[in-house]
Parts: sequence; C-alpha cells; structure tokens
Amino acid sequence: MRKTLSTLLLLMLVLTEVSAQNTRTYNQIDENGTITQRSENNNFNKHNNDTTKQHKEIPKGFYVWNIDRRLGDIIPAEPDTLPHLFPNTTLNTGFYGDYNTIGNNYSARESRIFVDRPEFNNFFFTQPYSFVAKEPEAFLFFNTLSPYTSVLYDNCGNKQNGEDHIDAKFSVNANKRLNFGFDLDYAYARGYYSNQSVSHFNGTLFSSYRGDRYQMHFFFNAAHQKTAENGGIANDEYVTHPESFQDNYAENEIPTVLSSNWNRNNHQHLYLSHRYNVGFYRMVKMTDEEIKARKFAEESRKQHEEDELNKQDGNSTPPSRDSKRKEIKAPTGRPDGAIVMGKEPQKDSLNMATTDSTRIQVNGQAAIDSLNRLQAIQDSINATMKREYVPVTSFIHTFELNKHDHIYQSYYTPEDYYLRRYYDQGTKYGNDTIYDQTKFTQIKNTFGIALLEGFNKYVKAGLKGFISYDMCTYQMPDLVEGTKISRIRKWTENDLSVGGVFSKTQGKILHFSAEAEAWVGGPNSGDLKLDFNADLNFPLFGDSVQLAAKAYMHKVGPAFFVSKYHSKHFWWDLEDDMKRETRTRIEGIFSYSKTSTQIRVAMDNIKNYTYFGMSYDATTSGRTHMTASTYQESSNINVLIAQLHQNFRLGPLNWENVITYQNSSKSEVLPLPTWNFFSNLYLKFRIAKVLGVELGTDVTYFTKYNAPDFCPGLNQFAIQQNEDSRVEMGGYPFMDVYANMSLKGVRFFLVMTNVLNGAGNHMKFLTPHYPVNGSVLHFGVSWPFFN
Repeated sequence: MRKTLSTLLLLMLVLTEVSAQNTRTYNQIDENGTITQRSENNNFNKHNNDTTKQHKEIPKGFYVWNIDRRLGDIIPAEPDTLPHLFPNTTLNTGFYGDYNTIGNNYSARESRIFVDRPEFNNFFFTQPYSFVAKEPEAFLFFNTLSPYTSVLYDNCGNKQNGEDHIDAKFSVNANKRLNFGFDLDYAYARGYYSNQSVSHFNGTLFSSYRGDRYQMHFFFNAAHQKTAENGGIANDEYVTHPESFQDNYAENEIPTVLSSNWNRNNHQHLYLSHRYNVGFYRMVKMTDEEIKARKFAEESRKQHEEDELNKQDGNSTPPSRDSKRKEIKAPTGRPDGAIVMGKEPQKDSLNMATTDSTRIQVNGQAAIDSLNRLQAIQDSINATMKREYVPVTSFIHTFELNKHDHIYQSYYTPEDYYLRRYYDQGTKYGNDTIYDQTKFTQIKNTFGIALLEGFNKYVKAGLKGFISYDMCTYQMPDLVEGTKISRIRKWTENDLSVGGVFSKTQGKILHFSAEAEAWVGGPNSGDLKLDFNADLNFPLFGDSVQLAAKAYMHKVGPAFFVSKYHSKHFWWDLEDDMKRETRTRIEGIFSYSKTSTQIRVAMDNIKNYTYFGMSYDATTSGRTHMTASTYQESSNINVLIAQLHQNFRLGPLNWENVITYQNSSKSEVLPLPTWNFFSNLYLKFRIAKVLGVELGTDVTYFTKYNAPDFCPGLNQFAIQQNEDSRVEMGGYPFMDVYANMSLKGVRFFLVMTNVLNGAGNHMKFLTPHYPVNGSVLHFGVSWPFFN
C-alpha cells in the first residue's frame, strides 16, 4: 500500500503544464503560509522555449470560488491553504472537534452541534461520510496563473493498525477563461480495534469557463466507500475497567459484536451548470493591482520581442534594439532622377496654404509640445482604463445526474443479534448471511432566468426565477406476494418545482438573499422551502463589525428511504403515515474582528421531527434482539443554541475558545449535550523569519448526554430507545498535543491525539460501545507546486 501511495505521489510531482492567464487578482502563498494577492502576467507564453534568458519568473497564484448548486452562481471562497489548525483538517472529529465518530478515522460521524447537522437527503446511507464527500456546492473551482499541483499526505501507526491518506489536486488554465483539473483522494484506516477498517476513494474531474457572455462549471465525481462494521466492542468494561478481567487485552484483541460485515457505497455524480449573459461593454478604471499587471505585461512583451530578434540573428551576445534601428538607413530626401508629376506649386499658393483659416495652425514648437502633452495625458488615462462587460440578463441551465449503489453485506451473523428476519435467502454462503442492496438514480434539470444587479446605478438587487424537473428511481428488495422470498423492485417518482431568488451581493455594506421553492407536481407536491440570509457591515472603533442573520422555513415530506425501506432485518412502509416535517429557524451572528469575537445565537422549532431509533438487549458478551426504524415526534420541539468564539493573544501566546450552549425541549428524541467546549492554547512564532511555528494543545469537552448509538445495518446514528441499555457519553476531556509548521507555502505537522487516553478510568467513547483510538502520533504534509 505504501509503495502504491509513493508511486501516485511521484506521478503528481512530475505533472507539468503551462497556461495562458486571467485578468483577475490571485491568491499567493508566502513563506509563512499566509495568503496574499497578486495580479496576473498576461504575457506569459507557453510556446516560449527561449533558454537565453536565465532565472525567468514563474507566475505563482490562483483564486478559487464555490458555486450555488441550484443556479451555478459564483461565490468567492478562500483556498484551503491556511496553516492554522492544519492537523485538525485531517481528522474526522472536525476542525473544532465537535463530531461524534465510531472510533476509526474516516468512519461515520455526526455533529454534536444541532445547527450544523444537515437534513436527510434522498440517499441517507452516504451522509455519515461527510468528511470525505465531494459535493459540487462545497468544491473549490480554480483559476491559475500557472499550473498548480497540491499534494496532501498524512499517516499514523503501522501496517497492522495505521492510516494512510493522500489527496492530490491539479489545476491548469488552457487560456484566460478556461480551466480544468482533477482531484484524487484516497483514505485508508486499518483501525486499532478489530473489524473496523475503512477505505474511501474519490476521483474528481472539474472544469470551468468564465467568459463575458458564456459561463460554465463542470463537475464529475466517482466514489467508492467501504467500511468494515464491528458493531462496537462486546463489553465496555474491556476499556473502562480492564482490571476486572483476568487477562490483559490489547486493543486489537478486544472482542467485537460483529465480524465479516461491511457497508459499501459506490456512487457517481455529474453536475453541469452553464449560462448565457446578455449585456453591454463599458470603460471602467482599473485597480492598482491591474495597473501593475498591465505594466508588467508590457515589459514582458518588449522583452519577448528582443528575445525573438536575438533568435533570428543567432548572436551569442545580441545587440540592443537601438543598435538594430541604427543599422537601418533613414531616407535622405528625393532620390536621384525623381520627377515631380504635374505642375509644381506656385509660391503664392504656398502662402495661401499657410494663411488658410479653415486649417489647424501650428505656430512653432510650443504648439507641438502642447499637442504632445494633451496626447500624453490621454495615453495616461487610457493606460488606467479597461473594457468591462456588464451582464444584464442571464439564461441558466443546470443538469445533475446522481447514481448510488449501497450494499450491506455479512458473511456471518451472531445468533439472535437481530429481532426479526423478513426474508430467508442470503448469499451463497447460507441463509444467515446478508446481502441487502439499495439503488438510487436521480436526473434533475433546472432552467432559470436572472435579471442581474449592478448594470445600472439604480438597480441595487437581482431577481431570478427557475423551474426544476426531478426524476428519481429507487430500487430495493420486496417480497413476492404470499411468500418470504425477496426480489428487486423499482419505484419511480417525478417532481416539478418552481421558485425564485431576490438578492443583493454587490457592495460592501449590505448583502441579502431571499429564496423560495414550491413543489407543484409529483409525490412531493405541496412541499415548500423559504430561505433568507443577510449581513450588514460597518466600522466601529477603528475596525469592522458584521451582523449576519439567517432564517428559514422548510415544510417537506420525508425522503423516500426514510419513509419506506426494505432489507433482511429492517423493514418499514410508512409513506401513508408520516407527515411533512416543518422546521423553522432564526439565527444571528455578531462578529467583531478587533477583539476576535463571534457570537452566534439560533432558535429552532420543529414539528413532526423525523429521526432514526434503535433498541436491543445488552448482555455481558454483546447485544441481542436488535431492531431499528424511523419515527416522528408529533409535538413541537424547540432547540436553543448560543455559541461564543473568542480568541486572546499576548505576544506569541494565543488562546482560542469555542463555547456552545444547547437546550432541547425533548431530549428523549433529540438529545444534545448542554455544553460543548473547544479550547486551543498555543505559541505562535517564526524561526529565521521564514519558518512559521505553532506549538500547542487543544482540548475538547462536552457534558454527559444520551448520545445517539450507531446502527451498522442502516449505516446511521440512531436514538437509544431502550432505557435499560442506555449509555451516557461525555464528561471527560480529549486532548491533542501538536507542532504545526509552514515554510514557503509547505505545511507539515506532528500531533499526538488523545494523550490522556482514558486516564483515571475515564470512559473514552464518542458513540456508545465504540471506543476512540488511544494515544497515536500523526504526521502530515501539504506541498503546493507551481509549473
């Protein structure tokens, strides 16, 4: 495996391409890993193979953006190159450690912060793998000054229990507007406990074209996800009270409930968004960066001309441009033997010409100098102006094709582990085996028309309207009538929705967006989504303040597989019994950069809350009579969340804190920890002015609560419904110690995770019966390459 990863890494390092450039401002990584800006080199020529000029500058820099999935609108973004807390980006517990996992890295996870949890989508089996998912709306599209390659590699442990992860990105511009690239991401974690290996592969192709009139974004992702399921350890006391056993068990020797069980997901996603803009051109003043870029391009052009002249002469020490001009003889007057055709002008006619009042009179050198000065002023103005296209109306089309194939497979099932069995046949190995296959295919087309903001000083907002047609096909087992024999059955749904967006994205003070979508045809007819967000920016005491507000009301029916699902041991048909879930949220965010303060408050009201629940009988050697299904809570549930993000700094000493308070009015169906803390204390300094260093420790802590359990057969977190077997999580800290460094854009780290490792017999679980890994040393490096 390491040999394969090394080969892939080597292939990525030798990739080279050259591109023409764009006319925008680019992000550039300096020696300390800080993102700065520079402008393009318009004259960078991929066909220039001249070797006479040494130490040619390679233009470095790129800019990135996200897109709105529905209509393909461009959303500015920051590149994922920041050194701060870089180690945490390689752990699926999250940037601030607020995710529950089932122990192994890259495994299923769920956020403890309710406002950060997504709603169920049409194929919930892949949602727990959000850490490795590649979605069009979260993907970074590139535009580069030169070919850009980034390689991320991190690992820990050894061949028996360790992890390997490599993510290689490549992006290149074919011309000023067209960019394409790929992203290869492979993550493999063997696991420190038995039967919990994880393997994820993502291959992504992407492209974008940003012309004045035509714009396009293309995204294709193929993913394979395979997770071995162990159902948790057989008895928690192997970890919490190891002294109660006669034998000492290593982590990989502790008995687990399941073996030879896997969840597999194979899925492909094709996304295409393109639009045609109708508008006009106008002259506008360039920014300082663009003026510098134009001067640099002109100097490069002159240098290129000199290089071409040198090539033609073949001189080892080429003469200057001025010396070449001197070699060309200037005309000295009328050639010998030249004859004037017609009559020569008379002296009187010459005098008349000089006194003609209809002609512009040039009275000496002063007038000539005046004209030259006027021309120089005009040239100076022209040198700071650019031609800009102003779109007025856009015609938009977005296409999506999503294909999912989920398999839950088992070669052996413990006796009495499941409460029910709905059909008998299994795989070729016997009836006690499992091969549950579920498929989903979605084809979605969205057509929109946008009246854009900014083409006139009186038009301060934009308006969009759209219509979407969604065709979905679902496949899963069903019983042959009157028997216990299963067969694959297909269901098809067609939905039609309409909507609109009213937004203001330009300017520096106020931005807002109001969106509405209503389903008018198909099984989801009557569903409604209303979304609103806004932000207000203004100066205060020498710095900027941002007030942001978000609100939404979603009244939607349950996803297909949430209301109807068939498998060998879990089976429900609730589409006629489940009602639309109504979620209403109001959220406000206050940010003040001068004091590094951010306050976030959110209030949710949920009616017909839909969730997964599971129950079983706990024994000293495992669990029996497992059952699980989806449920709805008819009464209203209110959730209040208040979060403070506060940073302090004293010289090189930095202290970062995220404190979250949550309250659920019905904790038996929506359990949440009352308090969740993340604290990061570190020293930040430079060595020899080039090596940026962060040395510190971060701690995660949350109060006790009945955290959701994990159901392998559904690949979902589910509420603990059996009171006799409920287990509380929390009340103990998780601590990591790290050294995080950056040098000329290269980031690398060493981190020891979970250094306390259950000290003092503290439990070390994030999910019931799934212990986290002990103290493990991780190493990682991210290396960008230009050209």
